[in-house]
Amino acid sequence: MVEISSRLNGIGEYYFATKLREIDALNKAGHKVINLGIGSPDLPPHPSVIEALHQEASKESTHAYQSYKGSPLLRNAIADWYKKVYHVSVDPETEVLPLIGSKEGIMHICMTYLDKGDAALVPNPGYPTYSAAVKLSGGEVISYELKAEHHWHPVVDELQSMVHSHQQKGGKVKLLFLNYPHMPTGQLPDNALLQSIIHFAKAHDILIIHDNPYSFILNDNPISLLSLDKEKDTVVELNSLSKSHNMAGWRVGMIVASQQQINNIMRFKSNMDSGMFLPVQLAAAKALSLDSSWYAEVNKIYGERKLLACELLDEIGCSYDTNQVGMFLWANIPAAYSNGYMLSDELLNKSNVFITPGGIFGNAGDSYIRVSLCSKREVLQEAIERIKKMH
Repeated sequence: MVEISSRLNGIGEYYFATKLREIDALNKAGHKVINLGIGSPDLPPHPSVIEALHQEASKESTHAYQSYKGSPLLRNAIADWYKKVYHVSVDPETEVLPLIGSKEGIMHICMTYLDKGDAALVPNPGYPTYSAAVKLSGGEVISYELKAEHHWHPVVDELQSMVHSHQQKGGKVKLLFLNYPHMPTGQLPDNALLQSIIHFAKAHDILIIHDNPYSFILNDNPISLLSLDKEKDTVVELNSLSKSHNMAGWRVGMIVASQQQINNIMRFKSNMDSGMFLPVQLAAAKALSLDSSWYAEVNKIYGERKLLACELLDEIGCSYDTNQVGMFLWANIPAAYSNGYMLSDELLNKSNVFITPGGIFGNAGDSYIRVSLCSKREVLQEAIERIKKMH
């Protein structure tokens, strides 16, 4: 039997991939599980976006291979969007790179910059793909812990110490992953702290990878980290239409960065994939042209769902910060449970409600759970009723 590569050592299948199979088996057995785990928007894109896809896909001329750099129409739409909503100027020709989903972009970036002995600073708790991509690319993960008492923000002095320690061992820290508004904690960014992190990264020649897909959900003041790094010499920003425009399955993301960083990443990306289907790109451009009323309409729905999610967490006995943004609620579990996995399993087994254990985002999340707001009000209400019957 052919052995798998050593790069997969310590890399398991993505948690939600295995959990969804378990939930599917329960549903086939008649359990009718309510899944409040994954942040996959259940709302549709704007009708004009779907119409644009239909019209463009009906044309005979739109089915060929596409440019590795993406359609100029999409790149211009991304640049216009960044100017309109983030007040950041970018060159659509040289500083924008469309992606087939920003998750793939994380891998592209790690493969572009990390060699054996290189390291990346990764938040704990944080998106599991950061650590997986670093390991798969041959790099070393240096986990920096985020704590509730620090408002889930990094402590720059701790980052300094980690970099110094790795340098003493002969290694080089090349990347720092940031994600604000933060997933899974829903914490908003602190501009003064972000500016200090940029200064820290500049001093140590570290590239900040800012993952920014949640900036519009229940948040009236979206920001781009590039607004604090106007020279674009320290920040590479990932963004996505998955959450902001209800287009998760469309796989439309982007990297916005300096021309040099875009060119570097293109050297890897162009050998791994091709340009996305042109009608998808043109429909994405249409989505990016929507005005503020689109975000207001979506956020009204998420706001109503958040109130029900709070009621659900109250029923479980969790504590949480009501000022969270994004499409999740992050909550501290009751003392009776040793960790979030225990509570999550109990809810699934006794009420057929699945809620994500916080430990999948790193051990700093062991005492937490995360509830998705991507279910209709009646579904959330049904989940509350089921949990009430547990007691």
